[in-house]
Amino acid sequence: MNMKFRTDIRLISYKFSHLLSKLLSNEPKIFVNHFVKLSLLFFSAFFFTSANAGTIEQAKQLHDRIAGVPASQSALLEIATLLDNNQPIEAAYKAMENPAFYSTTLKLFATPWTNIEQDIFAPLNDYSATVIGVVRDDVDFREILQSDMIYVGKASLGLPAYNNNNNNHYQALEDQFIDLSDGLERTTQSSLNGLPPQATAGVLTSRAAAKAFFYLGTNRAMLRFTLMNHLCTDLEPLKDNSLPPDRIRQDVSRSPGGDSRLFINNCLACHSGMDPLAQAFAYYEYQFDGNADPTGELGAITYNQAGVIDATTGTRVQRKYHINSTTFPYGFVTPDDQWQNYWREGSNQKLGWDPSLSGKGSGAKSLGQELANSQAFAQCQVKKVFNTVCLRDAESEADLAQINATTDSFKQNGYQLKRIFAEVGNYCMGE
Repeated sequence: MNMKFRTDIRLISYKFSHLLSKLLSNEPKIFVNHFVKLSLLFFSAFFFTSANAGTIEQAKQLHDRIAGVPASQSALLEIATLLDNNQPIEAAYKAMENPAFYSTTLKLFATPWTNIEQDIFAPLNDYSATVIGVVRDDVDFREILQSDMIYVGKASLGLPAYNNNNNNHYQALEDQFIDLSDGLERTTQSSLNGLPPQATAGVLTSRAAAKAFFYLGTNRAMLRFTLMNHLCTDLEPLKDNSLPPDRIRQDVSRSPGGDSRLFINNCLACHSGMDPLAQAFAYYEYQFDGNADPTGELGAITYNQAGVIDATTGTRVQRKYHINSTTFPYGFVTPDDQWQNYWREGSNQKLGWDPSLSGKGSGAKSLGQELANSQAFAQCQVKKVFNTVCLRDAESEADLAQINATTDSFKQNGYQLKRIFAEVGNYCMGE
């Protein structure tokens, strides 16, 4: 059956539905003038639609999986026509024109990364809005871990101004049901949160990330959840007790419970790689009034710029890096934000580190670059899209082959995430 004939069948079905709705609206004139036409259309639709049901069903599933809502009749016909014309990527991009792709699919996709509980229903914030904007604008997705950028609501919307001490700006975007496919605009993070440009690292230095992962603690949480969210691995699979312990901080006991074997087999295996990387965040803190605001709802990210000296450490390093320093006084004393990737050696070479990078640097921006240029980062984004669109994890050999092929495509096509939604959407379309 040729393409034009298939399209004609779909149009017949559409016209049939339109005329039937007119009849049901009690318009006698329509009934008199079109009774014979309606009968013929009914016969045509009944007789021929089954021949094209597969394409229509695939178009519907492609749109539903990507946008999260049913397609309009016209959009469905356009997607089906593109599929018939062997333009599957274009068909998926057509589905992504639905605003729900941004306000529903992408918001639910990114929101768990913004909080320790991994709650998909947390409010929109500067972290999730920036991810949505980056996808919409086809920005190289690696930039989310290293660039001086943030997405905010357009000034013309009359929203509360961005405030480093609350989430009111983004809450208003959500409360007013602003179309995120149009209502977001990109600006520099440094112009809003007071960080110098060289200290910005995309979503890692967003207010939402600081509130979740710099809150109290020792800033190791920022590294751990970045690995979970963007390299699809937790610390447990990365344990390697063959690495040197020279950068493990003072707060880690070398004989927990009086048994040094626990340190060698467990603590060292994680901390030997984690602590040298988490040092990149040594100048950052999430500052709030613990008495008046114990959960930090009104807190803000802060950064010790050059010349700022912490009273406890005597350097730019935040005091949290010297917490519990008497646990093992001979442990590493953090002097600055110089980080090093010990995982470039040993078993964690499997993460696919970029050989063109040095594996060391200072601050969050260069660490974000190290993580974002790994093979694990690229593959992780594909796995997450696969789960979102296919509604399951990769299981079969065919699934894994698709993950690998799409990861290669992701890297070859400028790390544009919409392209990944399109490729994975087509793979799962027939399920």
